[in-house]
Amino acid sequence: MLSQIDQKKIKLNLSNIYNFSNSKSKINDFSKEIFKIINKFNKKKIKKKKIISEKTSIVICYGDSVFNSNEKYLIKSFKRFYQKKLKNYFNTIHFLPFYPSSSDSGFAVKDHYKIDKRIGNWTDISNFAKKNDVMADIVINHSSARGLWFKNFLKEKKPGKNYFLRVNSKFNTSRVIRPRDHKLLKKINIFKKSEFLWRTFSPDQLDLNFKNPSVLLRFIKIMINLINHGVTIFRLDAIAYLWKESGTKCINLKQTHEIIKLFRLISNFLNVQTILVTETNLPEKENLSYFGNKDEANWIYNFSLSPLLIHAFLFEKSTYLNKWSKNLPSTKIGNNYLNFIASHDGIGMRPLEGIINKKTINIFFKRLKKNGSKFSYRKITGKSKKVYEANITVFDALKKSDTDEIGKFYFERYISAHSIMIAFEGVPAIYFNSLFGTSNDEAKYIITGNNRDINRYRWNEKNIINLVKNKKTKQSIFYKNITNLLDIRRKQKAFHPNALRSNININSKIFCFKRVSIDGKQTVICINNLSSKAQNMKLKKKYHKWKNLIGPRLKFGKNNFFSITPFQTIWLSNI
Repeated sequence: MLSQIDQKKIKLNLSNIYNFSNSKSKINDFSKEIFKIINKFNKKKIKKKKIISEKTSIVICYGDSVFNSNEKYLIKSFKRFYQKKLKNYFNTIHFLPFYPSSSDSGFAVKDHYKIDKRIGNWTDISNFAKKNDVMADIVINHSSARGLWFKNFLKEKKPGKNYFLRVNSKFNTSRVIRPRDHKLLKKINIFKKSEFLWRTFSPDQLDLNFKNPSVLLRFIKIMINLINHGVTIFRLDAIAYLWKESGTKCINLKQTHEIIKLFRLISNFLNVQTILVTETNLPEKENLSYFGNKDEANWIYNFSLSPLLIHAFLFEKSTYLNKWSKNLPSTKIGNNYLNFIASHDGIGMRPLEGIINKKTINIFFKRLKKNGSKFSYRKITGKSKKVYEANITVFDALKKSDTDEIGKFYFERYISAHSIMIAFEGVPAIYFNSLFGTSNDEAKYIITGNNRDINRYRWNEKNIINLVKNKKTKQSIFYKNITNLLDIRRKQKAFHPNALRSNININSKIFCFKRVSIDGKQTVICINNLSSKAQNMKLKKKYHKWKNLIGPRLKFGKNNFFSITPFQTIWLSNI
């Protein structure tokens, strides 16, 4: 049973969210509902705590990232591939939305309590969770215009009654920060009056009304349902846009942070250890705010890392990456960065705001366009719009550069970029397609016209197995090299997600940082040549006997210099 102190914490949190719109009696009623949910859950058997370590790594995939047309449930095809080729390198699987959906590859959820019949069933998720950590999306900001909730909303039936955000013509949207460029509001005649429905992400994804506490209560129950099926890591999708107030930016509002605090409180009171991950594709300062005072997200996506890495390799310049790395706050035990280069989305560009100037960003866009990128835009004011993300696979993004127009070093650039991400402070997450150096899916894009489908390729099970088996294929070579880096990482205490990281500024062609294990026994110096020319580097004599974890021991010449080949990675360890 929850203690009186714990109950007071939940009541206070609810009051902070609904202070102006609900009476004390209503706050008490909703608090009691939450107490019941927690107490009922905690009658179950206690599960072991999570161990976050250098062995923690995530593969990001869809339930049907690998398919077999003869398989009734496509997730079984992925499971076979995972057992054969991935289980030794990943202990966590992030399944992107597996719910019935009407669009956006699962993110326009029609029913949060069901699994898409093509993909599988809850037993499949539970079976994965027996030997692995499973991460899933709580698509919390919006729901499908063709889902059960909206059908009930139109009939004023539960669940769905008053679930969607309606505003009138007096609502001031002039300061709203947009992630898209479509029309934000949809005028409807409903319940005998004219109002507007809010649509942050697409006409098919209608924003939910969190000013109605029943919606918040519903998502607490959805989280519990996921836990009951083995999910213990939750990606809070598009969380920054949750709360709207007239005349504000309608992003990162106080109530949004308070809602995350409530989820964190509830998670802490459950007898199963869970992890909350906020997905906030925003400028750095705003993204970091979701750690709160260690009372909001356990992990945040390290959104700045991906575009900075790609820029550094394309222009063979570590200046921006170095400056950012030097200023990035170190994490504390219990909090972590989730590091990634690619995901099901595009490469977000908002995180570069305040880091790279406008002129340099425009040059960056030109290079990405040459490499085959599409661009998705967000609306600023009136008809003005700005690039929100580059829609391109990481392989194509790094394939050619202004100094390497023929792509001579495409492989070296790609592996080196992943080596930095894997060694960096935090938990590494690798998108399934990135394991094989997948190119843009132009065929799918031609069919759907959806920019994001460029990077959402699905693999035929037989084809990908054969490609990985054949040691001469591109897919096999990329898979072998990336999994080798993960294998090495798992054995180094200095690569614990919270191990100390400090920047070492060498020159504009080298990116270098140091990791020191929590117990202080192991130090690894991570050195990456970002250029297409060999670089000479100097290290003191005490480092001459250190072991290079990747490749042969370093050969030192006169005055303690050694040569580092184009785009080479060195992990120099004292033990």
